[in-house]
Amino acid sequence: MFGRVRKSWAGFVKALRDETETGRDAHSHNLFEAAAAYVSACAEDDQDRIDDAAGWVSPEALSFGVNELACRAVIALARERDESPRTVARALLGLPAA
Repeated sequence: MFGRVRKSWAGFVKALRDETETGRDAHSHNLFEAAAAYVSACAEDDQDRIDDAAGWVSPEALSFGVNELACRAVIALARERDESPRTVARALLGLPAA
């Protein structure tokens, strides 16, 4: 598990460096704003908003933000339902209980 976190963090740091090197305005939107906008647009099937949010940060940063949002959402639902995060994640994806 720590290997996955380390790999995600390394990708995130690289994405931040790449944004700085390409001269993008990194202060206009942060990766969590982009992830929230992207996921909510996907849930509402709004392609224009999806495309807009996807352009706010690098693809790697967006991926990291979406992953973080998914983790936080599953944890929040698990606490609310008094279930394990694994059970909640599988239920959200329509998978049978493990």
